[in-house]
Amino acid sequence: MTAHAPRPKPGIDAIEAYIPGESALDGGVAPIKLSSNETPLGPSPKAIAAMRAAADKLALYPDGGASALRSAIAARYGLNADRIVCGAGSDELLSLLANAFLTEGDEAIYTTHGFLVYRIVILANGATPVVAPENNLTTDVDAILERVTDRTRVVFLANPNNPTGTYIPFDEVRRLRDGLRSDILLVLDAAYAEYVRRNDYEAGLELVATTNNTVMTRTFSKIHGLAALRLGWLYGPDAIVDTLNRIRGPFNVSAPALAAGIEAIGDTKHEDASIAHNEQWLGKLTDGITALGLSVTPSVGNFLLVHFPQNGAKTALAAEAHFKSNNIIVRRVDGYGLPSALRISLGTADDNEAVLAALRGFMTAGATT
Repeated sequence: MTAHAPRPKPGIDAIEAYIPGESALDGGVAPIKLSSNETPLGPSPKAIAAMRAAADKLALYPDGGASALRSAIAARYGLNADRIVCGAGSDELLSLLANAFLTEGDEAIYTTHGFLVYRIVILANGATPVVAPENNLTTDVDAILERVTDRTRVVFLANPNNPTGTYIPFDEVRRLRDGLRSDILLVLDAAYAEYVRRNDYEAGLELVATTNNTVMTRTFSKIHGLAALRLGWLYGPDAIVDTLNRIRGPFNVSAPALAAGIEAIGDTKHEDASIAHNEQWLGKLTDGITALGLSVTPSVGNFLLVHFPQNGAKTALAAEAHFKSNNIIVRRVDGYGLPSALRISLGTADDNEAVLAALRGFMTAGATT
């Protein structure tokens, strides 16, 4: 009798495991870590205090319905708390959506440089990923609509997008929704929404409120600085929220995360400081890098996509090595189909000055006068 090992369901073998940004360098010295789009201002002090206070009750299960956090989010944005689902980061919510609405034979669409987790959750549920080309590293609504078939069930849209930092205005998002069949779920991933300072941008709340086939996901990992706690939330129609609550884990968000999230969402002063810091350095760092002769994709997030020559001594790979020699970690984006670029998160003022100094040294090395 031949022994057979257990096999995963179709699609999983095709997944390339997600590789996060590096967080350490050889030698044991703490690096300037600009590889994961973390906020340089850290979390709200109120959130830290709440997390520490929650340590006194670690033997107790958390609130399985995240009631207090959902109420805090609803109060902040003027939403119906019953239409909010909380999860262990928005990644879990994306996975739950795929698990609920995709199966073998289905198709789901995302854009060329869309968040890698989309492909993972699509394949994990036996569905087929369909990639829509972008226009100048920006979502092309027509390209998405052209790839819709009778098997399309979900469209994932990161707006703003990671790692490009680009976005499409709300009118284009609405045009996308209007162009999709009513049985296609549009998932608006607005992880970087708080950073956007554009009058034509909307994270997706209006579409969720006025349609029954659109959801919006958000995270506490970016501007709220709670990446280590894994906390995210989703706003959706009643029927979709009911579906997700049926399949999510009964205690999928930890008590420390819930406690910290409540304080973080309410500390608008800390959030405003993070926005102001980001707005200042987004322009300053872009101008400084451009002045060195490098191309930077215009970004509305808390990171920059910097482009390097494909050949010669000034490639992205060489630049990454130079950064590491200066104790700075940035993000390679080969996995996103961008081997000639590096994604650089905005850090503290000192961090950002160190980035400019390192790049200046890199670009002038070997130059003759």
